[in-house]
Amino acid sequence: MKTTIKNGLIIVAMGLAVSSPSFAQSWILTPQSNVGFEIRSMGLTVVKAKFNQVQSSMEFDIKAPQNASTHLVMDVDSLSFNKPLLKHMILGEDLFYAEKYKTVRFKSTQFKDLGNGKFNVLGHLTLRGVTKPVTFVTTFKPNLSNVNLLDVQASAVINRSDFGMRKGIGGVGEKVNLELSGQCAAN
Repeated sequence: MKTTIKNGLIIVAMGLAVSSPSFAQSWILTPQSNVGFEIRSMGLTVVKAKFNQVQSSMEFDIKAPQNASTHLVMDVDSLSFNKPLLKHMILGEDLFYAEKYKTVRFKSTQFKDLGNGKFNVLGHLTLRGVTKPVTFVTTFKPNLSNVNLLDVQASAVINRSDFGMRKGIGGVGEKVNLELSGQCAAN
């Protein structure tokens, strides 16, 4: 009888340990999350766009961020724009060249813990077949109403010409602000 109770308690304890958000868990972005970019010129937003199809995965333990990893794949054809008239130009050969390059990818190489839920997420961004190192300044906060959600905000700035995009086209600036906001759900 004692052995059965002891084994039962061990199984319950293991189950709680595995389901606890303090251990490494798999996460995915929720569909309501926003992954996109903004291009500014002379302090004004020229273009703001959102990827409507994003595949994501993340292994993350707040207590061991050095072991974390994430991978995002964004479908270029799924982009929606604040100025739809620019869609053809932005998806064309001079910029995204969507006919040839169907996805944008980010794969992390390191999570650097900056304290208070802030991290530098270092990795490789592949855009137009060109892969370059990029650092996302990222904040993760446990969701107060649901332990299976993490609130996330991330941003990085790239030069589009570093990825083979043409410079100075149609008043569109060289610097591109990459943005991610939303929630990750335990998977």
